[in-house]
Amino acid sequence: MSTNSSIQPVSPESELLSNTTCQLEEDLSISFSIIFMTVGILSNSLAIAILMKAYQRFRQKYKSSFLLLASALVITDFFGHLINGTIAVFVYASDKDWIYFDKSNILCSIFGICMVFSGLCPLFLGSLMAIERCIGVTKPIFHSTKITTKHVKMMLSGVCFFAVFVALLPILGHRDYKIQASRTWCFYKTDEIKDWEDRFYLLLFAFLGLLALGISFVCNAITGISLLKVKFRSQQHRQGRSHHFEMVIQLLGIMCVSCICWSPFLANEGLPG
Repeated sequence: MSTNSSIQPVSPESELLSNTTCQLEEDLSISFSIIFMTVGILSNSLAIAILMKAYQRFRQKYKSSFLLLASALVITDFFGHLINGTIAVFVYASDKDWIYFDKSNILCSIFGICMVFSGLCPLFLGSLMAIERCIGVTKPIFHSTKITTKHVKMMLSGVCFFAVFVALLPILGHRDYKIQASRTWCFYKTDEIKDWEDRFYLLLFAFLGLLALGISFVCNAITGISLLKVKFRSQQHRQGRSHHFEMVIQLLGIMCVSCICWSPFLANEGLPG
């Protein structure tokens, strides 16, 4: 008996069901991307408004630096949701046909650069905030006399420029960002890595991200322990300490969210493939 006789033809109903399921999954993906982007934009917009109002209201030196860094972190996250979300929605709406709408790989490169920048820059800013609070609590005289708003803005600019530089490294090295397996986003080459340069980009991204998280953890731990020691030692300057505790709690929240969201990804990218 011929083997072809054992192959059952696909019924029109089964084919229609399969097409309907695929279309439903595609619609859900687009809807999820739009919802995720919208929630991120709205929440960050609210946070920006609150932080800007607080920055204008509280002109104390020890709070203005923290609020400036917090505002920069929220603004960075805002544009990350806006740019990356918009490109993701466009990719889904175009049926992930990169060959059709991105023949020159320009959009993929922009997507990859934005992914790397919006991934590293918030982590850098979180660690910078933790360092600033650690110095403010453990070395208050040095903080009040040496660390001015101008210095904070310079450090802020340096962190952002460094994140941009890391994101542009593949382009400077004449390497392209690659479409990932899901065909919905672009990043460094992660599959079948045979070249040391491709491995270097991944290791650098993972190392810098984990380093930023480690610095945040250490600085927040030192700050928290120092505040607890002062609390049990003396009841003076209660108002000042309450502000410090408030900022440390905010930092711990930022650090926990960053660890939950980024640690698995950073550790996976750093593992040899």
